[in-house]
Amino acid sequence: MKDDFGRNIRYLRLSVTDLCQMRCLYCMPAEGVQKLEHDSILTVEECIEVCRVCAELGVNKIRLTGGEPLVRRGIVDICRGIARIPGVEELCITTNGLLLPKYAADLKAAGVTRVNLSLDTLDPEKLRRITRTGNVTDVLAGLEAAEKYFGHTKINSVLIGGINDDITDMVALTRDRDIEVRFIELMPIGECSDWPEERFVSAEAILKRVPQLEYIGDKGVSMLYQVPGWKGRVGLIRPMSHKFCSACDRIRITADGKLKPCLHSATEIPLKGLHGEELKNTVASAIKAKPQSHLMDETHHSDSLRGMSGIGG
Repeated sequence: MKDDFGRNIRYLRLSVTDLCQMRCLYCMPAEGVQKLEHDSILTVEECIEVCRVCAELGVNKIRLTGGEPLVRRGIVDICRGIARIPGVEELCITTNGLLLPKYAADLKAAGVTRVNLSLDTLDPEKLRRITRTGNVTDVLAGLEAAEKYFGHTKINSVLIGGINDDITDMVALTRDRDIEVRFIELMPIGECSDWPEERFVSAEAILKRVPQLEYIGDKGVSMLYQVPGWKGRVGLIRPMSHKFCSACDRIRITADGKLKPCLHSATEIPLKGLHGEELKNTVASAIKAKPQSHLMDETHHSDSLRGMSGIGG
């Protein structure tokens, strides 16, 4: 289905929980988030129904996010139900990896096609500082499980100036492994809305630190690079220095059933409690009303009413 600006909306990011075992600086307050009431979050059946409606409207790629989606009770049942929906060609999960050794085999059997792993640094002390609770060894065990069951794996790494912008060890992961390390520019949203300017680093800094990287093309929002002769790739995702609103093909639905046509807009359309044609018509209207562009830049932080943990990455 196309929005009013001719963009074909084919990608849904569905948050199944706002809870997480980590407390990443840019995502959550140190004390964590206030847990949503059980009755306010989408049930397993509602998650599947809203995905079915979106597929009927042209969505063919669905990504489950959080918080940490693998802490959601019933996550395998959610995946199994979504994977059976006609028209769904890709079912992906973004995870911190801590529970992947436990769940990877079941997720694969349920129909998940790919896993993205969130990992901001390989340095144990820096990871602890960023996540407040994370252990590199546990995350790397999750990476191994992702590679074993899903093959090609993407790693999402958020750049934070002065903390994890020395990224040569992350790039080195692509030497002999079928991994795509994607460096993502930090956005002024939620917890980091008022962070100092030096925390926001352009992804172009990666090319200065690793000058042997060669551009090999674009895929979606990512500009792809590779060190000649290496197996994996490096992606640069630049929401701050290279706005890609004109090609945006996604919508987001929060764990409590609010549809966000744009990540950085304050607009949220309630879906919970809607079914059948009423649900379908509401989603269709939200897609049509997707804004042409967000207003976020170096001088204006996101207009979103929620931080990333409350939206779903």
